[in-house]
Amino acid sequence: MPRFFTNEIDENNIVIIGNDAHHIGYSLRMKPGEPVTVCCAGVDYNCVISSITGDSVYLDLVDKQPCAAEPDIEVTLFQAVPKLDKLEYIIQKSVELGVTRIVPVLTRRCISRPDGKDFAKKLPRLEKIAAEAAKQSGRGIVPEVMPVVPYKKALEMMRELDRTVFLYEEEGGRSFSEVDFSGTRRIGIVVGSEGGFDAEEAQAAAEAGAVQVWLGKRILRCETAPITALSILMFLTNNM
Repeated sequence: MPRFFTNEIDENNIVIIGNDAHHIGYSLRMKPGEPVTVCCAGVDYNCVISSITGDSVYLDLVDKQPCAAEPDIEVTLFQAVPKLDKLEYIIQKSVELGVTRIVPVLTRRCISRPDGKDFAKKLPRLEKIAAEAAKQSGRGIVPEVMPVVPYKKALEMMRELDRTVFLYEEEGGRSFSEVDFSGTRRIGIVVGSEGGFDAEEAQAAAEAGAVQVWLGKRILRCETAPITALSILMFLTNNM
């Protein structure tokens, strides 16, 4: 069933407008009586099309229910900025796996070093990738892709979470299975770019309360590590 997202909804007057309405009427060639799901704040509103007029699609509500695809934890991925094609891949796959928010972070070893203005130009494309992945995977929300932040700001954000894990390629960290996620709802995962993190950044994360996690002797690429970590986290928290 086609899925569309909105930030607010009136159950008595559900209308899809703009590009989504055009997609329904002209690309999908849908007709009155066909089913459509509208997602708002993690709730699925299952509807049928009542009429299509120009750039508007009017819907009748059949029922509503919490989106079964949404995890019961909120996960923020702090991703040190990699090359753009890798970041696009990371966003797509992390959305499919259940991430709530992606925060691109500028660290010392980032090869790609966009400034705020340059990154802002790329943000609409990244948000579109997140939206398309959310539709494809049946999510109840479109995860947020934030503007790029400095590492210091990311550390401040980590302190506000219930638990943060810091992926570090050096030995000495815990395995994922040794981290206690019981009673936690807001969880952060911190992943380096192609060059990883330096020792000072690792220490700063520990001082911010992050738990150092080691993924084993094989060093994963920066686009593989977050997907691996999210998969493990969703499994350990019974969300996969």
